[in-house]
Amino acid sequence: MKQSHPHVSLEELCDLFGVTRQAYYEAAVQEKKTSVAHMLVLRLVSDLRRDMPLLGTRKLFYLLQPELEQHQIKMGRDQLFDLLGFHGLLIRRRKRMVKTTDSYHWLKKYPNRIKDIIVDGPEQLWVSDITYIRTVNGFSYLSLVTDAYSRKVVGFSLYPTLEAVGCVLALKMALKNRKRGSGPTLIHHSDRGIQYCSADYIALLEADQIAISMTQSGSPYDNALAERVNGIIKNEFFSQKIHQNHQQAEEEIARAVAHYNQKRPHASVDYLTPESAHLQIGILKKRWKSYRRRPSAKQNEPTESVID
Repeated sequence: MKQSHPHVSLEELCDLFGVTRQAYYEAAVQEKKTSVAHMLVLRLVSDLRRDMPLLGTRKLFYLLQPELEQHQIKMGRDQLFDLLGFHGLLIRRRKRMVKTTDSYHWLKKYPNRIKDIIVDGPEQLWVSDITYIRTVNGFSYLSLVTDAYSRKVVGFSLYPTLEAVGCVLALKMALKNRKRGSGPTLIHHSDRGIQYCSADYIALLEADQIAISMTQSGSPYDNALAERVNGIIKNEFFSQKIHQNHQQAEEEIARAVAHYNQKRPHASVDYLTPESAHLQIGILKKRWKSYRRRPSAKQNEPTESVID
């Protein structure tokens, strides 16, 4: 206010608003501290999103806690939403565009074996899905095998076509890393795509005595967990990036999967990283809610998907 009206004395301004000079200076100091704190938070957010460009605000809030405590910054989750919304940094999820599933084929399809299943440890249920990664020459196709208990990616492959080879390579990696304990029979769940029904893929599962489960419809909810993890790897780590070639995309996928497994906290597994969750046993607490944060009445800010 003083800067906007330099011809008005400070005493006149204080009298006008009914505050003392001391209160004015205290407010000015507090405003400066808040501004510095906001600048620090924005820098920390920028650092985190360098590796995970589309990391949501709930995850950011969790990862920021050690730094906020170290710098004695008090900021709640809603305040972080407000700050990022003011600076246009809230994330909008984009819809999937490229079809990767062909379930209209003559190969044998298997029943859904995971309805109402309760998973309380690793290597009880694997889920698989395919998504696409953009390159200058078009698309490469990412196949992931994910442990449903820990959300750890246990196998992955990026292949230049939608042939079953890519899925087979991802499954072979998962099988190579499998511990093979004495627990319940491992179930592999996927959609009914031709890749997962192929002779080579089924043979690998049967050879390792893995029970086979498949979705019964084209609904994404039937394989939601697998699609969710694929979306995290693709969207949070790559955003709208277009890779120069398939080899470059392969190298970056390997780094992204390692970062996801080892550093990204998961709300579905009590905010542990997938790597840490994979070492646990017993039901892990879920800390997410399926909702979209509504804008406040004071500020019509963008909404952001905050699930998981």
